[in-house]
Amino acid sequence: MTVIGGKLARYFGLRFLGTVLLVFVGIVVLVALLDYIELLRRSSDVPNVSALLVAKTSLLRVPQVTERILPFCVLIGAMSCYLNLSRQMELVVARSAGMSAWQFIAPALVVAFLLGVFATAVYNPLSAIMQERSKRYEAELFGRDANTSGGGPFWASQRSAEGQTIINAKSSRDQGVSLSGVSVFSYDTAGHFNRRIEARTAVLEPGVWRLLDARIYRLGTLPADEAEVTFKTSLTPEQVRESFATPETVPFWELPLYIKIAEHAGLVAAGYRLQFQKLLARPFLLAAMVLLAAAVSLRFFRFGGVQKMVLSGVAAGFLLYILSKVTEDLSKAELMHPVAAAWLPVFAGGLTGFIALLYQEDG
Repeated sequence: MTVIGGKLARYFGLRFLGTVLLVFVGIVVLVALLDYIELLRRSSDVPNVSALLVAKTSLLRVPQVTERILPFCVLIGAMSCYLNLSRQMELVVARSAGMSAWQFIAPALVVAFLLGVFATAVYNPLSAIMQERSKRYEAELFGRDANTSGGGPFWASQRSAEGQTIINAKSSRDQGVSLSGVSVFSYDTAGHFNRRIEARTAVLEPGVWRLLDARIYRLGTLPADEAEVTFKTSLTPEQVRESFATPETVPFWELPLYIKIAEHAGLVAAGYRLQFQKLLARPFLLAAMVLLAAAVSLRFFRFGGVQKMVLSGVAAGFLLYILSKVTEDLSKAELMHPVAAAWLPVFAGGLTGFIALLYQEDG
């Protein structure tokens, strides 16, 4: 019986893994196609646009999008796997061999947990690096008119003996050190408007911002174009990262360093802490998705109600997504601790699936 149980466990685990990978690959292809078409539409007005550059930009953007929908891939894959096993009467055979629902769910839980570990430790760093490269290609593609796909707009302010300067950027690269679509508003010590600078890119160097392809606007004068403009800044790279870098573009292994740097600089590191906790919770979130899927898809086909089960699983995943977004927004507004914001959806989804399965199997 132990040998049979071990073989069935491996069989169920491989079936689950194959279904999840199939769903994931299908969604990756769909997202890549849609994103490529959207980039082609946006770049249709750009002269001498390169189709190869558009394709590279789109492909590099896909991993971060698919990383966000990975829990739904596991949910849909688990539901499809268990519904197929039920339709082919393989679950009946497993139960007749003496296996309970908990025993043939356990392999999927282990596989989902290992997928989460891989997604956090390997896939996330690669996704972050590719996202940064996609921003460079997008800035090269669209130039001054680059869109705000980098998570913007971003804002930062600095004060000096000459007055106040407000910096706005549509997108950022290299963790905020390089900016695209930059607008700089300068005011004197009395708070009166001095000048506005529009630039294609801006690069932070020690003590100065260097703006390229700039246009300067002053009151009572015509705009003046300058190939390069520099102005002094008191902002440090740590402060710039806090203002302009998106936590999603920081690899998992570098997040603790960014949190430490922000804390030493006296800055709020809530965004980095939330992203770090979300990545730590990802393996458990994927396991919770398996429990939710099993709770709505282990009913035998001969009992009917398959459509209702599928809708119930999709609705549960959607509600869990809404909960995660609400807690994330609360954490960014500093109304909830990042640990609670990241782990609450995991406990809610896992506990719901566990209780539902416990009621179905053990009454």
